[in-house]
Amino acid sequence: MTFRELMERNRSRRKFDESKPVSAEDLTELVDMLRFMPSGRNLQPLKYIVTADPAQCAEIFPLLGWAGYLADWKGPAEGERPTGYIVMLLDKELADTPHCDHGIACQSLMLGAVDKGYGGCIIATVNRKKLAALFDLPDRFEILMVLALGVPAQEVVLESLPSDGSIKYWTGEDGKHHVPKRGLDEILVGRFPED
Repeated sequence: MTFRELMERNRSRRKFDESKPVSAEDLTELVDMLRFMPSGRNLQPLKYIVTADPAQCAEIFPLLGWAGYLADWKGPAEGERPTGYIVMLLDKELADTPHCDHGIACQSLMLGAVDKGYGGCIIATVNRKKLAALFDLPDRFEILMVLALGVPAQEVVLESLPSDGSIKYWTGEDGKHHVPKRGLDEILVGRFPED
């Protein structure tokens, strides 16, 4: 797979095939690769928890918010839920902010997950207090993001931005998830030398 193909397949996934669980080994390998990523001031303040334990996954699931534009949808149904999670933490003894590290890490994790045949969703709407209690986290750790992972069970279709400019994604009657994207002509505001 080319890097472009990897980028195009890296979509936010919200429905998974629970009969095909992720492995804790794969999640650990993804986190291990993050040791090589760039880090602001090389502080490396991010830490992680990985779990593919079904009981823990069941406890994590209700602590997450799913798909803000799909107001009537409460998240994946049983049988379609993530089978693994990576909880991204900031170690406040190393830095008081993640700078840009969490963005680099999230994208790197998702690209690695797609490369392994998984899909996922980066979730920032998290009941951090309850999740911290679930893992008995010391105060030095701040929960930044939760990455929900599994084998994708829903097709995601990229669409051109509609004429009204709406960026809201939707699920069609066919069950496919549609995501409008801006065109290159809109995001590229300069090119030098010009043709």
